[in-house]
Amino acid sequence: MFTLPDDQFMGLTEITILLIAAFAYILIVPGRWRGWVLLVGSIVGMYWLFPVQNIRWLEYGLATATLVITIVSWFITRPTGKRARKFTNEDRLVVVIVVLMVLAFTFAREVDFLDSLISRPPPLPSVAMALLVVGMLLVLMLRLPPRLQMTFGLLAIIGVFIVIRLPFLTTAAAAFLRQNAGQDASLAAPIDIGWLGFSYVAFRLIHTIRDRQSGLLPALSLREYLTYVLFLPAYVSGPIDRAERFLEDDRALADTRLQDPHRITVGLSRIGVGLFKKFIIADSLAVISLSATLVDQAGGAGSLWLMLYAYAFRLYFDFSGYTDIAIGLGVLFGIELPENFNRPYLKQSIAAFWQSWHMTLSNWAKSYVYSPLSRSLIKQRKLSNGQIVMVANLATMVVIGLWHGMTLPFLAWGLWHGAGLTVHKLWSDRTRKWYRGLRDTPNKQLAWEITGVLLTFHFVLLGWVWFALPDLQSALSTFSRLLGGGA
Repeated sequence: MFTLPDDQFMGLTEITILLIAAFAYILIVPGRWRGWVLLVGSIVGMYWLFPVQNIRWLEYGLATATLVITIVSWFITRPTGKRARKFTNEDRLVVVIVVLMVLAFTFAREVDFLDSLISRPPPLPSVAMALLVVGMLLVLMLRLPPRLQMTFGLLAIIGVFIVIRLPFLTTAAAAFLRQNAGQDASLAAPIDIGWLGFSYVAFRLIHTIRDRQSGLLPALSLREYLTYVLFLPAYVSGPIDRAERFLEDDRALADTRLQDPHRITVGLSRIGVGLFKKFIIADSLAVISLSATLVDQAGGAGSLWLMLYAYAFRLYFDFSGYTDIAIGLGVLFGIELPENFNRPYLKQSIAAFWQSWHMTLSNWAKSYVYSPLSRSLIKQRKLSNGQIVMVANLATMVVIGLWHGMTLPFLAWGLWHGAGLTVHKLWSDRTRKWYRGLRDTPNKQLAWEITGVLLTFHFVLLGWVWFALPDLQSALSTFSRLLGGGA
C-alpha cells in the first residue's frame, strides 16, 4: 500500500506543462503582475489537476470547496483590534476574480478548452445559488467573536479532514453525495472522494489560524493568502511552507530577477534531479518493492528483506523527487520553497532522522502538536519529565501517522516511531557524558556513529512494513517472516 498523504501526483505531462508555463511567466509577465498571475495560475491549475471522481460534479465541487475554505480562513485570520486590516479594494477585486472564475468553469460543458480543464461541472444557476448561500453564511459567521470564529474554523478543517480520511465516514459521505447526485448510493466507497491536496491545504490553514491565535501571523492580503495556500508547485506534495516565509518571496516578486541565468540553472537542475529520482530510480524500484501483492510471492526472508530495502529507497526517491521538482519550479516562479529532505537514511538517531525526513511536516508537528502538548502537561504537573516526553512523542507521531491515513497500520507506524523517539531521548539523556568522552578515542567514536546509522536505518526500515501493507495481520505476518519465523 504505497501511499503519500495525497496519492494523486503530477505526471510527466503535467510537469512539462508547468515548466512551459514557468518560462512563459519568466519571459512575458511584467514584475508588477507576477503575484496576480501566480494566483490565477494556481487556481486554474488546481481545477486542472483534480482527478475525475466517481460522483457527478464532485471534482468541480471539491476544487471549489478548497477555494471557499481558504477564503473563509483568510477572513477569520485577519488581525483584529489595533492591528486590524481593512477589507481593501484589492481584496474585493480578488473576491470578484475568484467568483468569476468559479462561474466561468461551469461553461466547460460548451467550451472545448474548459472541458480539458475540468469535466462535468454542475449547471451555472446551481453554482451561483451555492456561492450566494456561502456568502450569506460567511457574513453570519463573521458576526461571531474572533476567538470563536477561529475555534470553529479549526474544528471544521479537522472535521473535514477526518471525514475524508476515516474510511467508514468517507463511505457515508460518498453515499450522501451519490444520493443527491441521483446515483446509486449502495455503490459508495472511500475511493469515491479523492480530495486532491487537502492534506497540505489543511496543514497550511491550521498553521495560519493557530499563529493568528498566538499573535504571530503577519497580515496577509487575500491575494497573498490564497497564493500561499494554493501555490501550484507545492499544492499536491508539499513542502509545507510557512506563511511569513512565503510572504517575503511573494512581496519581492516585482524586483526578483527571474531571467538570471544562475536562478534558471538552479531551478532546472533541481527539476532534473527530481525527475531522475522519481521516474528513473523510484519507478524502477517499484517493480520489486514490498507490497500487499508481492509479499505473498516472496520465497523466504531474504526476498522479503530485498523487497523492504527496495520499498524504503523507493519511498525516499519518490517523495524527495517530487519535492525537488516542486522546489525547482518554485525557483523559476520566484518562490524559494523550503527544503524537505537532508540525507535522512544517513542519520545516527531516530531524532536526527525526523529532523531530516519531511522536515516541513516534522516542524509543523513540533510547533502545533509536540510543543503545545508538552507545555500543557508541564503546567499540569501530574507527570514526570520522562512521561511527558513519552506522551508528547507518541501523540505527535500518531498525528503524523493518521495524517497519512486513518487506518490501524498507520496508527501502528505512528506508535512505532513515537516509541523509538522516546527510547532515544531516555537513552541519550543517560549516555550524554559517555558519548562526549568518545571524542578522545576517534576510532571508537567512528564505530559508534556507524552503528548509530545502521541501527537507525533498520529501525526506520522495519517501520515501513506498517506503511507498506494494508492491514495489521499482513504486517505482523511479514515481521515474523523477516525475522525468520513462519507465515
